[in-house]
Amino acid sequence: MKRLLKPAGFLIFLLAVTALPAQAARYDIKEMTPEVSAAIASRQAHFAELRQLKRAGALGENSRGYVEGLKSGGNAAAVAAAENSARGVIYRTIVAQNNLGPEGLGIVETVFAEVQSERAAAGDFIQHSSGEWVRK
Repeated sequence: MKRLLKPAGFLIFLLAVTALPAQAARYDIKEMTPEVSAAIASRQAHFAELRQLKRAGALGENSRGYVEGLKSGGNAAAVAAAENSARGVIYRTIVAQNNLGPEGLGIVETVFAEVQSERAAAGDFIQHSSGEWVRK
């Protein structure tokens, strides 16, 4: 039986997201590794810039749990790369620490995509599973 997400794991897993789909609540980060700590610090460091780029329509939340550049120019590509790298560390850690197996990464990415889509601000671009980009 999978453990339910503890309050500390909840903050680490989604960085203060208050509502989780039922599937996400089954997994957590069991051990705070230096890599996860660095990934969380990276996400926190560029959060304001990421938020600004989403508001401007330069970045959006794709259907695979990552941010994607929608307009070229500026620093959108660098911010997306940093955010996606950090998310990847967190996703892979959740998969490994919860013994999710080979299909686990896809599951975690999908759950994160759903959460990020739900939590996107009005006017942010999100990608549906069909591939279509829409403003929330």
